[in-house]
Amino acid sequence: MSEHRIETKVNGEAVAAHVEARETLADFLRGKLGQTGTHLGCEHGVCGACTVIVDGAPVRACLMLAVQADGTAITTVEGLADPDGTLHPVQQALRDEHGLQCGFCTPGIVMTLAALTADGAKPAEDALKDALTGHICRCTGYQGILRVAQRLAGEAA
Repeated sequence: MSEHRIETKVNGEAVAAHVEARETLADFLRGKLGQTGTHLGCEHGVCGACTVIVDGAPVRACLMLAVQADGTAITTVEGLADPDGTLHPVQQALRDEHGLQCGFCTPGIVMTLAALTADGAKPAEDALKDALTGHICRCTGYQGILRVAQRLAGEAA
Protein backbone atom coordinates (compact mmCIF):
# COMPACT_ATOMS: atom_id res chain seq x y z
CA MET A 1 0.00 0.00 0.00
CA SER A 2 1.25 3.43 -0.77
CA GLU A 3 0.93 6.10 1.89
CA HIS A 4 0.80 9.81 1.37
CA ARG A 5 1.31 12.68 3.76
CA ILE A 6 -1.54 15.16 3.87
CA GLU A 7 -2.01 18.43 5.68
CA THR A 8 -5.47 19.79 6.23
CA LYS A 9 -7.55 21.70 8.72
CA VAL A 10 -10.36 19.85 10.45
CA ASN A 11 -12.77 21.98 12.43
CA GLY A 12 -10.19 24.78 12.45
CA GLU A 13 -7.30 22.67 13.74
CA ALA A 14 -4.27 21.83 11.62
CA VAL A 15 -3.87 18.12 10.95
CA ALA A 16 -0.92 16.32 9.37
CA ALA A 17 -1.20 12.60 8.76
CA HIS A 18 -0.20 9.71 6.56
CA VAL A 19 -3.06 8.07 4.68
CA GLU A 20 -3.29 5.14 2.32
CA ALA A 21 -4.04 6.03 -1.27
CA ARG A 22 -7.34 4.13 -1.12
CA GLU A 23 -8.52 5.51 2.25
CA THR A 24 -11.77 7.46 2.08
CA LEU A 25 -12.15 10.82 3.77
CA ALA A 26 -14.92 9.30 5.91
CA ASP A 27 -12.64 6.53 7.19
CA PHE A 28 -9.87 9.06 7.83
CA LEU A 29 -12.17 11.37 9.78
CA ARG A 30 -13.76 8.58 11.80
CA GLY A 31 -10.87 6.16 12.25
CA LYS A 32 -7.86 8.42 12.57
CA LEU A 33 -9.34 11.65 13.91
CA GLY A 34 -12.23 10.32 15.99
CA GLN A 35 -14.80 12.53 14.22
CA THR A 36 -17.49 9.88 14.59
CA GLY A 37 -20.32 12.26 13.73
CA THR A 38 -19.47 11.50 10.12
CA HIS A 39 -21.71 8.48 9.66
CA LEU A 40 -21.30 5.84 7.00
CA GLY A 41 -24.59 4.56 5.64
CA CYS A 42 -24.61 3.30 2.08
CA GLU A 43 -20.92 4.01 1.27
CA HIS A 44 -22.01 4.81 -2.29
CA GLY A 45 -22.83 8.52 -1.87
CA VAL A 46 -26.57 7.94 -2.03
CA CYS A 47 -27.76 8.34 1.55
CA GLY A 48 -25.85 11.52 2.47
CA ALA A 49 -25.12 10.48 6.06
CA CYS A 50 -21.38 11.08 5.59
CA THR A 51 -21.69 14.65 4.29
CA VAL A 52 -19.03 17.07 5.52
CA ILE A 53 -18.09 20.54 4.34
CA VAL A 54 -14.84 20.79 2.35
CA ASP A 55 -13.75 24.32 1.47
CA GLY A 56 -17.32 25.55 1.93
CA ALA A 57 -19.06 22.90 -0.18
CA PRO A 58 -20.99 19.86 1.06
CA VAL A 59 -19.13 16.67 0.06
CA ARG A 60 -19.88 12.98 0.48
CA ALA A 61 -16.94 11.83 2.60
CA CYS A 62 -17.43 8.23 1.48
CA LEU A 63 -16.72 9.22 -2.13
CA MET A 64 -13.71 11.47 -1.53
CA LEU A 65 -10.29 10.03 -0.88
CA ALA A 66 -8.37 11.35 2.09
CA VAL A 67 -5.43 12.23 -0.18
CA GLN A 68 -7.76 14.59 -2.06
CA ALA A 69 -8.29 16.52 1.17
CA ASP A 70 -4.67 17.67 1.23
CA GLY A 71 -4.62 21.44 1.60
CA THR A 72 -8.35 21.78 2.27
CA ALA A 73 -10.40 23.00 5.21
CA ILE A 74 -12.90 20.41 6.45
CA THR A 75 -15.79 20.97 8.81
CA THR A 76 -17.55 18.03 10.41
CA VAL A 77 -20.68 18.15 12.54
CA GLU A 78 -18.42 18.27 15.60
CA GLY A 79 -17.09 21.62 14.40
CA LEU A 80 -20.38 23.48 14.00
CA ALA A 81 -21.43 24.34 17.54
CA ASP A 82 -19.64 27.15 19.34
CA PRO A 83 -17.02 26.13 21.92
CA ASP A 84 -19.44 27.17 24.68
CA GLY A 85 -21.95 24.64 23.39
CA THR A 86 -24.25 27.07 21.59
CA LEU A 87 -25.74 25.13 18.73
CA HIS A 88 -25.33 26.20 15.11
CA PRO A 89 -28.62 27.70 13.79
CA VAL A 90 -29.26 24.56 11.71
CA GLN A 91 -28.73 22.32 14.73
CA GLN A 92 -31.01 24.52 16.82
CA ALA A 93 -33.71 24.49 14.13
CA LEU A 94 -33.57 20.68 13.90
CA ARG A 95 -33.87 20.47 17.68
CA ASP A 96 -36.75 22.97 17.81
CA GLU A 97 -38.67 21.33 14.95
CA HIS A 98 -38.11 17.75 16.16
CA GLY A 99 -36.34 16.87 12.92
CA LEU A 100 -33.94 14.41 14.50
CA GLN A 101 -35.62 11.00 14.80
CA CYS A 102 -32.92 8.36 15.33
CA GLY A 103 -30.18 10.83 14.43
CA PHE A 104 -28.15 8.57 12.17
CA CYS A 105 -28.65 10.70 9.06
CA THR A 106 -28.84 13.98 10.98
CA PRO A 107 -25.15 14.99 10.77
CA GLY A 108 -25.21 14.77 6.97
CA ILE A 109 -28.42 16.79 6.77
CA VAL A 110 -26.99 19.36 9.18
CA MET A 111 -23.84 19.75 7.09
CA THR A 112 -25.75 20.18 3.83
CA LEU A 113 -28.09 22.79 5.32
CA ALA A 114 -25.19 24.55 7.10
CA ALA A 115 -23.28 24.84 3.81
CA LEU A 116 -26.33 26.26 2.03
CA THR A 117 -27.09 28.79 4.76
CA ALA A 118 -23.48 29.82 5.45
CA ASP A 119 -22.79 33.50 6.00
CA GLY A 120 -26.48 34.20 6.61
CA ALA A 121 -27.64 33.03 3.16
CA LYS A 122 -31.41 32.47 2.95
CA PRO A 123 -31.97 30.06 0.06
CA ALA A 124 -35.55 29.55 -1.06
CA GLU A 125 -37.44 26.74 0.61
CA ASP A 126 -37.53 24.83 -2.68
CA ALA A 127 -33.73 25.01 -2.95
CA LEU A 128 -33.37 23.63 0.57
CA LYS A 129 -35.92 20.89 -0.09
CA ASP A 130 -34.11 20.04 -3.32
CA ALA A 131 -30.83 19.71 -1.40
CA LEU A 132 -32.56 17.42 1.09
CA THR A 133 -33.47 15.00 -1.70
CA GLY A 134 -29.83 13.92 -1.55
CA HIS A 135 -30.40 12.54 1.93
CA ILE A 136 -32.29 9.45 2.89
CA CYS A 137 -34.00 9.52 6.26
CA ARG A 138 -35.01 5.96 6.99
CA CYS A 139 -37.06 6.66 10.09
CA THR A 140 -39.63 9.12 8.70
CA GLY A 141 -38.42 12.25 10.48
CA TYR A 142 -38.87 14.00 7.21
CA GLN A 143 -41.78 16.30 8.17
CA GLY A 144 -39.73 17.87 10.95
CA ILE A 145 -36.76 18.19 8.61
CA LEU A 146 -38.98 19.95 6.04
CA ARG A 147 -40.14 22.38 8.74
CA VAL A 148 -36.47 23.17 9.33
CA ALA A 149 -36.07 23.98 5.63
CA GLN A 150 -39.04 26.34 5.87
CA ARG A 151 -37.61 27.95 9.00
CA LEU A 152 -34.16 28.41 7.47
CA ALA A 153 -35.74 29.95 4.37
CA GLY A 154 -37.43 32.45 6.66
CA GLU A 155 -40.88 31.12 5.93
CA ALA A 156 -43.43 30.15 8.54
CA ALA A 157 -43.44 26.44 9.35
